[in-house]
Amino acid sequence: MSIESVRAFFTAHAPDIDVIVTEASSATVAEAAHAHSVEPDQIAKTIAVKLGDDIALVVAAGTKRLDNRKFKDFFGVRPRMLDAETVVSVTSHPVGGVCPFGLPSPIKIYCDISLKAYPRVVPAAGATNAAVHIGPERMADLVQAEWADLCQ
Repeated sequence: MSIESVRAFFTAHAPDIDVIVTEASSATVAEAAHAHSVEPDQIAKTIAVKLGDDIALVVAAGTKRLDNRKFKDFFGVRPRMLDAETVVSVTSHPVGGVCPFGLPSPIKIYCDISLKAYPRVVPAAGATNAAVHIGPERMADLVQAEWADLCQ
């Protein structure tokens, strides 16, 4: 169901963008960079975090890590990542295929400014071997994300 919800999202909101399915896994940043012939930081990884009683998705450049101080200054709480089971139940996407597209219900999405370093980024697309190629600004616009400085 996950990759289908992502395809449906793009059909409805950006029909010019194709979901690319590869034979090789793209579940990790290194695998995705190799599968799509891009720099690791062009991989737009999506991290599911708990913000008190709320859940949010943070999309950041592949090798960047959340900065605890920046995160706490922005959200008022320390970053806490969700466990794999909760990630799947909230996003419908498996770990390694989590993305801000085709979600079953609205979730607040934040794009880290690290994504702006490249004209094109490669987020997953709902499966461990699926992705899209998209400009970071367009991705943020499509998912109504807020830009933030959250990474080291």
